[in-house]
Amino acid sequence: MKVLLINGSPHPYGCTYTALSEVAQTLDRHGIETEILYLGTKPIAGCTACGQCGQTGRCIFDDQVNAVLTHLDTIDAIVIGAPVYYAGPPGQLTAFLDRLFYCSEPRMAGKLGACVVSCRRGGASAAFDRLNKYFTVCNMPVVSSQYWNQVHGFTPEDVHKDAEGLQTMRTLGENMAWLLKSIEAGRRFGVTAPQYEPRVRTHFIQ
Repeated sequence: MKVLLINGSPHPYGCTYTALSEVAQTLDRHGIETEILYLGTKPIAGCTACGQCGQTGRCIFDDQVNAVLTHLDTIDAIVIGAPVYYAGPPGQLTAFLDRLFYCSEPRMAGKLGACVVSCRRGGASAAFDRLNKYFTVCNMPVVSSQYWNQVHGFTPEDVHKDAEGLQTMRTLGENMAWLLKSIEAGRRFGVTAPQYEPRVRTHFIQ
């Protein structure tokens, strides 16, 4: 079992990384492999709706999106980590996620999803809501915790003082480990993945 944790902050070892690390350490204690992916600070192109990924399964922009797509089938769960900018996640992160999820929607089904957000003071719940929508349109069960998955502070040292926030991260890790093990046990006993109907897409005119 493997969990990919995406660090959507421009700071490789800042507050968002601190929160993700708390989740990862809990998963590691359960024997679950983890990888923290740092997106870096270079610009990430947004989706141009070219439709090429529908033909090739890859994005026309050959960057970290395609790197993740290459080993996506080995990943059982995704945790997205983000700082809060104007009550939302950074544009660089959402550009990455827009393309990743659009390229791979059928392959995302059944994977577990969760997000964590880091902020100074406010806007956490709005950013949290925005990120969870990636999971809920892709048939991904969303893993919960004891509170909204958020930590507070200016620095990693501040986050280490946020006792409730860090406990929320650990509880998220516990719940994700439990669900991953439950799914694996179900597979061993013949529980198969859901069979979905062909997607119906309509609009509000017809």
